[in-house]
Amino acid sequence: MPESARTVLIVGAYAREGKTLVGCALGFALHARGMKVGVMKPVELGCAARGGVLEPADALGLARTSACDLPLGLIAPYRYRSRALSIPAAADDDASPAPDLTRIVEAFARIKAQSDAVIVEAPGGIADPLNSNCDVSDLAMRCGLELIVVVANRPGCVNATLLTLAYAASRRLEVAGYIVNDAGPAGDRDAVAIAAMLTRVTSARCLGAIRHREPMGLAIVDALFGKPH
Repeated sequence: MPESARTVLIVGAYAREGKTLVGCALGFALHARGMKVGVMKPVELGCAARGGVLEPADALGLARTSACDLPLGLIAPYRYRSRALSIPAAADDDASPAPDLTRIVEAFARIKAQSDAVIVEAPGGIADPLNSNCDVSDLAMRCGLELIVVVANRPGCVNATLLTLAYAASRRLEVAGYIVNDAGPAGDRDAVAIAAMLTRVTSARCLGAIRHREPMGLAIVDALFGKPH
């Protein structure tokens, strides 16, 4: 893998921000450029059981759009049926062990060793707990991941984004920037307007905006990974 290869963690300020949409779009674009893309969703809740196996829909979507053929055990090492409000609660509901950060880091290292770029979708926000001892920020620190913050255009998104960025700064995490997503039909302000508002209240880099029912622009891919040669 080239030394300049980029590894990113897609996080949201809320739930249902559009993290998987962004991850799939980035993975597809990078694969189209001829890159070998590694993907990972280390913890996924709400998995359906098929043939005795829990199928992680988001992780499978990331893998398919990125043409990532690595074993599912690496891409999604922790899967739960439960849709509980937290990962530890989901583990309790399923009577299964909570995620082990060391195991996740080891899986990530194996993916990284075989990839030109790695896209990791966080299982929630940056402060969401993985177990009783660590949260998503610890995952970012241990794996050396840059954050991409996905901001859904909905009431309270500015406050939630600022809190996410402040927590990331308190953990000394590197932030690649934020993307504003019209997760539903735009109201008084669309994603572009929210992005413009955020540029006035934070120094974090605005990577771009995604309008409702429109594809992610290639300018966002270029901002993160540079233009193709």
